[in-house]
Amino acid sequence: MKTDEEYMDYIKRQHSNRKRNAALYFFKHYDKYKPNKSLVWEFCSASLRKIPTTQPLAGECMNKKMKYYTKQLYFKIIDVMHFPFIKRGVDDPYHAVFREFISLSKQAYSPSILEIGSRNVTGVTRREIFSFCEDYVGFDILAGDGVDIVGDVHKLSESVPTEGFDFVYSISVFEHLLFPWKAVLEINRVMKSGGYVFISTHPVWPEHELPWDFWRFPRNGFHALFNQYTGFEIVSLTEGLPCKTYSLVDDAPTRNNCFGTTNQGVALIARKIGSYRSDLLKWDIEVSDVVNSMYPSKQPS
Repeated sequence: MKTDEEYMDYIKRQHSNRKRNAALYFFKHYDKYKPNKSLVWEFCSASLRKIPTTQPLAGECMNKKMKYYTKQLYFKIIDVMHFPFIKRGVDDPYHAVFREFISLSKQAYSPSILEIGSRNVTGVTRREIFSFCEDYVGFDILAGDGVDIVGDVHKLSESVPTEGFDFVYSISVFEHLLFPWKAVLEINRVMKSGGYVFISTHPVWPEHELPWDFWRFPRNGFHALFNQYTGFEIVSLTEGLPCKTYSLVDDAPTRNNCFGTTNQGVALIARKIGSYRSDLLKWDIEVSDVVNSMYPSKQPS
């Protein structure tokens, strides 16, 4: 008889192998499954039925762990079933907006670029994309690889020159800013007139980098941040990276969400048309007045 620990290791290996083999088999036989979705369901259902449950589980803790791994496998199989509907991410309109921003920067003569949130935490860096730029500054709230200046974007103009940059961009940062409207005003202050800013963030996304995860941004929400009063005009604004939403409660209004499509990314390009209306827009509250925590440090994976 296996011990609890040995049996859980066995369960994990079985689940891991079945998930991997199911995915590999599905990708290998994509052409066969694509025209016949009933085959996809039959295959995935068979995988679920093969979860090992013949040996008695020892104790309530074991049952909880078994349920957890079974649920994870179930959701992974549902994910695999969506394969016929998955499109190439590189072709998504969300990514096209950043390519447009790169193209604009290449058209400028000796441009200066500021990246907000430049610390390498995922192994993905973009500094080399802008190797043609005369001046490139990486800015982040924490020191690390890719960071030239450490500071708070809510006080950006205290760390970098005002009207010093032709282009400013940030990727997956705005959801972590306590006061994104103040960040927009600070970005305006450090940009040259006629310059461009690129912002990408998420309309929906699981919580991450807690406790500094504050906001989600639908496309139309950006009109409240980038407008004539904040000194900008919107050039491009697109949502993309579609996903499906499945309710895990029986509340009637949520049960039809599975028929809709939700976007995981939103991307914007705005042009600075002038200084923001300082007579109308003012926010003197400090981040430390509201939260007493710090953005979590994480090493590159």
